[in-house]
Amino acid sequence: MSLTVLSVSYPLARVSPDSTGGSEQVLAALDRALVAAGHRSVVVAPEGSHVAGDLAPIPWAAGTLDDAAKAGAQAANRAAIAGVLARTRVDLVHLHGIDFAAYLPPPGSPVLATLHLPPAWYGADALRPARPGTFLNCVSAAQHAACPPSPALVAPIENGVPVGRLAAARHARRGFALVLGRICPEKGIHLALEAAHRADVPLLVAGEVYGYAAHRAYFEDEVRPRLDARRRFLGPVGFARKRRLLAAARCLLVPSLAAETSSLVVREAAACGTPVVAFPNGAIADAVVEGETGFLVTGVDAMAAAIGRAGAIDPERCRAEARARFDEADMAARYLALYRRLAGAGP
Repeated sequence: MSLTVLSVSYPLARVSPDSTGGSEQVLAALDRALVAAGHRSVVVAPEGSHVAGDLAPIPWAAGTLDDAAKAGAQAANRAAIAGVLARTRVDLVHLHGIDFAAYLPPPGSPVLATLHLPPAWYGADALRPARPGTFLNCVSAAQHAACPPSPALVAPIENGVPVGRLAAARHARRGFALVLGRICPEKGIHLALEAAHRADVPLLVAGEVYGYAAHRAYFEDEVRPRLDARRRFLGPVGFARKRRLLAAARCLLVPSLAAETSSLVVREAAACGTPVVAFPNGAIADAVVEGETGFLVTGVDAMAAAIGRAGAIDPERCRAEARARFDEADMAARYLALYRRLAGAGP
């Protein structure tokens, strides 16, 4: 049976295969999987997004992302969702934004909301939705275990990455360490820079500084002063360049201070055969096999020391772990099965 799924992004971030944010990457992957399987995919996301299905665009919020910008974007999401539901028979609505409770549709089509961020970052109304036919899922076992009990909570579905496309990149290893992701305080980018200075190795920082005042201040106050000729900021990178960087790096540094729910970049590094040196916060501890696909460390000094040991990790062991555990196709198959079940179109 063919399904029509309406996916709704966080309204302040564009969706594409080149997105920086994990939830946007997962949404893009599921959109592609739906279309490839012969289903109809409709995506509510900011204009400028690139999807495989049908885009129902909302205005792009340029400039500073303050409370007014957020409120306007949430109103735009509500209007776009209502418009799609008014003209299209939708079997399931899949919400991906942390603020999904602000634009839950009225009772009708079943809703699945994926919790991409730590449970503590969501309001109580989001974790125990009053709307009938509303379901929640987590993206890792660690995140699921941290969630308060809720009758809306279904089994977690682990995030996946395009392992085959990532593994196809083979570049000679170079001496630099790498950081990839959003540039914001909870990601601890300044600690990776400190570790690279102490280890006396080059570091490339690739990622996006979003228009939030706190993110911009963090970059100016904590990141920029630690940059130099050997520790450089590249800005946002698309999939192709990210794959080249991961394949050439001596290791990926993940100094996140948050209880990470998944960390797509850890999975991407494994697929490229690149070891990870990370703080063991949240689900990261489950994604790195200590001493085999990388090192779990505590503090800047330990991270600096582990950078020097990264060459001992076997790239093929990393790739094998990615094939066994992190493939995007497995994630998509589980979501499509869940869509069918929630929509009443299958077991």
